[in-house]
Amino acid sequence: MFETTLGALANANVLDLGDGYRTKQAELATGGFRIIRVADVRGGRIGLESPDFVSDQYARQIGSKVATPGDVLLTTKGTIGRVAIVPDVVSRAVYSPQLCWFRIKKPDVVNARYLSYWLQSPAFRRQSSHMQGNTDMAPYISLSDLRTASITIPPLSEQQAIAEVLSALDDKIAANASFSESAIAMARIEFRARASTIPYGAQTFSDLAEISGGGTPSTKNPSLWDGSIHWATPTDLTALAGPYLESTSRTITESGLKSCSSKLFEPGAILMTSRATIGVLAVNGSRTAVNQGFIVVEPHDEALRWWLFHEMESRVDEFISWANGATFLELSRGNFRKLPLRVPDSITLAAFDSVAEPLHALARAKLKENRILTETRDALLPQLMSGKLRVRDAEAAASAAGV
Repeated sequence: MFETTLGALANANVLDLGDGYRTKQAELATGGFRIIRVADVRGGRIGLESPDFVSDQYARQIGSKVATPGDVLLTTKGTIGRVAIVPDVVSRAVYSPQLCWFRIKKPDVVNARYLSYWLQSPAFRRQSSHMQGNTDMAPYISLSDLRTASITIPPLSEQQAIAEVLSALDDKIAANASFSESAIAMARIEFRARASTIPYGAQTFSDLAEISGGGTPSTKNPSLWDGSIHWATPTDLTALAGPYLESTSRTITESGLKSCSSKLFEPGAILMTSRATIGVLAVNGSRTAVNQGFIVVEPHDEALRWWLFHEMESRVDEFISWANGATFLELSRGNFRKLPLRVPDSITLAAFDSVAEPLHALARAKLKENRILTETRDALLPQLMSGKLRVRDAEAAASAAGV
């Protein structure tokens, strides 16, 4: 085991590191090298949804900044600290300037997966927090500062063992997430198939459910906060991996609940963000209060829960068209209540619910398991990187978590 810096590793030709390509407006095209941006690096994976390309004719100028399978990516501007390894399927892509890439040249010295986990460790995050400069727009880490980062390199066999334990957890998390997405997509397809033959009738959302909103306790009174009651804000929903709210980032006390205009919603209520970002949905898994940025739908008939959920999900664009406001768009509960909807007959509803309910139950179970796996990984990572935990003990902990 030895201590060194990223810059020293680069000087010793163990790895290359660099930032992305600064694309000029004239170099943009409808095809060519797809630009990988910060938003494409999420959850340890790389998405390829960016619509921006650099024309093929600039390949020489791009040079080494072309994405290469096995590169370790680090986001270094705006959202700092996201990490991913470029998979084999990525080709003809170029990094944006907000990314830094590491390309291992001596894999017998540094393991790429080990490096990717070290970049997520407290040891690096402590250093990066001191490196962050500020522009008028966003914090960033410069390439020259990054080269000064101090890193501990254990023997290669230990690097590989650490990476294998943590990768096993990440692979299980990714598999669960994919399963959950597929289950939700199947429920969505089932709804579309059945709803497509049903006309909009005279019944409205207020006919089939209780429609409510929420409120915020006074932030000037500490006694109203940090209690045992979940209190949701739209940010809690936008951060979810799936439409199931199990907990919230903030809590309130009984006095806080009594002082605000939100009631305590029982599990199964449909929460929908109704201002600024309109139409993010989730079903709460525990008793929850909400702030004023929600419309909450509680079906009179529980069999309608997933039908109403998917009905709402399918009409977000329409909800936005009904919104108004000078500072930010907001869909009022009054406008929402009067909207007509498609109501299935009892046979159609029963058939739909017999498919949708178990699919959502499976999806939710996989995401709940991911919370345990993520907590396990996040607890093991710093212990393994610091040498305080042996790989054998980490393997036992991963096995206990279901890996």
